[in-house]
Formats: sequence, C-alpha cells, structure tokens
Amino acid sequence: MSTTSLPTPDHAAELRGAMLAAGFTADGLLDLLGAPAYAALARSETVPALRATRGGGDGPLATLVRLFLLQQPVPSVHAASAMPVEAALADGWLRREGDEVHATVDVRPYGGPDGEDWFIVSDLGCAVGGAGGIGSREEGVVLGVGGASTTLAGITVRTPVGSALDVGTGSGIQALHATRHATRVTATDVNPRALGFTRLTLALSGAPEAELLTGSLFEPVGGATYDLIVSNPPFVISPGARLTYRDGGMGGDDLCRTLVQEAGARLNPGGYAQFLGNWQHVEGEDWHDRLRAWVPRGCDAWIIQRDVQDVTQYAELWLRDAGDHRTDPAEYARRYEDWLDEFEARKTRSVGFGWITLRRSDAAEPSIVIEEWPHTVEQPLGEAVLAHFARQDYLREHDDAALLEAHFTLVEEVVQEQVGPPGAEDPEHVVLRQNRGMRRATKVDTVGAGFAGVCDGSLSAGRILDAIAQLMQEDPVVLRDRTPEAIRLLVEQGFLEPVARPGQ
Repeated sequence: MSTTSLPTPDHAAELRGAMLAAGFTADGLLDLLGAPAYAALARSETVPALRATRGGGDGPLATLVRLFLLQQPVPSVHAASAMPVEAALADGWLRREGDEVHATVDVRPYGGPDGEDWFIVSDLGCAVGGAGGIGSREEGVVLGVGGASTTLAGITVRTPVGSALDVGTGSGIQALHATRHATRVTATDVNPRALGFTRLTLALSGAPEAELLTGSLFEPVGGATYDLIVSNPPFVISPGARLTYRDGGMGGDDLCRTLVQEAGARLNPGGYAQFLGNWQHVEGEDWHDRLRAWVPRGCDAWIIQRDVQDVTQYAELWLRDAGDHRTDPAEYARRYEDWLDEFEARKTRSVGFGWITLRRSDAAEPSIVIEEWPHTVEQPLGEAVLAHFARQDYLREHDDAALLEAHFTLVEEVVQEQVGPPGAEDPEHVVLRQNRGMRRATKVDTVGAGFAGVCDGSLSAGRILDAIAQLMQEDPVVLRDRTPEAIRLLVEQGFLEPVARPGQ
C-alpha cells in the first residue's frame, strides 16, 4: 500500500482562493484548453493539454494546470505568481527540487450540480483524465473522478436529509455531493489513505467537514442508521484483492451482495440506499432471481442492469485497468488464466453492471423491480428515482377498480411514433417514447394510444374507455376488464401521471 504522506488542509482555504482567482475551475479549463483538448483529458490523453498550456504562456491558470492536473514541474517563480507557494510547501501540496516545484497530489477542478467550483484530490496520475489515467498497480492507490463516480452522483436522490453515509468514499466525491443536502455526512473506507484524500477534497472545495471512519462496509458505523446511503464499492469480481480501490476481497459478487443485504437495517424509515455494482450471471440461474434474493426485508428495490460482458471481455477490461497488458506477455497470460479459472469455478458465464436503489418502506408487499435498460438516459436521474418509487406507492394502493376511477395526464415530454410500411392506412403498432429521464419507449395498441392521447386529467380512465368502446363499437365492460393492466404499465413506466382530485 502506498505510504506517501498526504498534504494537510491547514491552508486549504488560502490555496482554494488562489485557484479560483486564477480561474482553475471546470469552466476555466474548458476556456483555456478548448473543447478537443478538454475532451482528450477524459480519455487520459494529455498531449493536447500540454500543447495548449505551452501556448498559454506562464499565466497562473496555465501554471496550475501543468502543475496539478498534468503533473509537470514548473519554475518556482511561476508557481509563486499563481499560488501561495510557501504555504503549499509547508502543508505538503508541493515539493521543491532545485528551482522547480512538483505537485504531490493530483487536483482536478470539478463542477458541482449548482455551479459550485469544487476540487477532487487524488493520487498522482490517478484522476481519471489526469496524467496517465489509472493503470496503477499500487495496492492502496486512491483514484479521482471517473465515469462510475459521476454516474452514481447523478442517480442519487438529493432531497434534504438529516444524515448521509458514503461507504467506500475513495477521494470523497459522493461525500462532497452529500454535504449540499445532508446535515451530517459520514464517510468510511477500508483504506485510511482514502479518508485523508476525502478530507483534502472537502477542505479544498470549501465544503463542511465530514465524519471519517476507517473500516469495511458498515462495520465502522456500529448500529447507526441513516436517511441516505451511497456507495461506489470495490465491486470488481476478480481472483484475489490486488487493488483496494476496485477489488473487494470477497469471492465472486459477495461484496455487493453483502452491502445490499446489510443496508436495509442501516436505513431510517423512508431512507434510500443507492449503489453501483457487478453481479454474476451463473449457469442455470436467472440473474433476476439472484438479485431479488439480495433485497433486504422491509425495502422496495429498483435494480437496473446497464451492461453485460462475457467473462473474457470482463477480464480484459480489468487487466488493462491495472496496466497488466503492458507487462511481460507470459505474466499477462498467467493473470488472464487466473481470471478465467475463477469464473469457471463459479460457473460464471458473464457479468452484469448496474444501479441498485433501495428504499426502506416496511411495506407488507414490497415493490421489487429488476430490469435491463442499456439505452441512453438523461442525467441527473435523482428526481426520476423519486418519481419511480412514488409511482410504486400509487400502484400498490390502487387496485384495478380504483385505477378506472382515477384521472391521469400524459407527461409532457412523451411523443408518439407510428410504425408500419409507407403508405399503409393503419400503423402496425404505435410507440410511446419519453425524451427525458430514462427515455423509455413502449409499444401500445390502438386502445392504448387513444387512451394516452386524451388523458388530460379531465375524465376518469373508465369514462375514457367507455368513449373509446363506443367509437370502436366494442363492449365497454370487456374493454374495462382488459385495459387496467396496460394502464398500470404506463403509470409504472412514467408515461402517465395520476392527477389528484379534490378531496383525495
């Protein structure tokens, strides 16, 4: 594990002020580097940014970019024009070699959801998009912001809460987000070095301090309960635990299973737990059933599988992540064999990746929705998550008769597409499509399309069906009997919204 000492946050406010004054922000980077070089950083390609900062001369912003983001040495005199060098040296943010200074940590500007200027602090070269990308095989390395981090931040419910817990905080991005809407934030990690980086991230971002506890999963918090729990855990299913940031050290997908199963008892009533995870697709087992067994008692769940990789793709992805493809070919082949041996022993044919959200409802009949949705979505999705569970509550409380008495509106962003041969009088089928949130699409029949199209909240579902039956010369009783299932699906997937009537 890395033993390099970390900076102290003693002068973090002074350093933050200098960075903001220099324009060392997400917007400032885009302005300085230009869109192509800025986008290249996200691919761990630094040459365009190096060229752009050379062209920018020795101004404070170019100096800070080269120093903290690209990890290039800069002359001390240039650094002194951009930041309080002596304070940064004293606190350990910089080290001096001759007439030059070097950064000791990777600092990446990060734009908060409401325009906040934040900074994520991580190990050198380990801010995704920083110098050299990840590719580190050092056990205790602490990463910066990656796609998984921003995905979890985007799907997290952001209602004001009294307490939030970030399990496996890493460099602290989820804890940082939580400080915006939680009175008390606790962050844990099995790696004490990660907690040190979280402290730096919060301090340099001007955020409130968090309670920082060392330990695995929920062990550090004892019997405490929370209104919100988030975790981007070390979910990689690997042979052994080489890298703390990604390998959980449990067999197969046991770490993700344990995290989910133990979360229920840690949630306050109405509280949410949201995780990223990997799960095995095992020979002879339905993956839906596997995940359903993970859901703790008293919790509703919404689990979305976003991607599936066969075991060879999965092994190659994480071997490259660790830089093993750059080692001796024989060593690479041996490690590859280890991964395949592990999967074969567990009868694993592929690995799923996705999002897991729990809500502590204590309902007699919990709502458990497990689905596959690999399509494009519109982040942030926190409001969509809240709306999903609100719809589950509504459907749980309304039987078919109550649905027919209810009033609905078609959500504004839904469009209708008719699919069929050119020139045909009638379409083969109709598709309703959302342009926001999950961006779902669903096929409906003629009745469903007509029903959705006239839902403006003025008539009950039953009266609309009666009118459709008259137009189509169908028996209204039969239509009322067979349509509630379709209405229920359109409500569940967010195409129709219930309208509260006076007295309800």
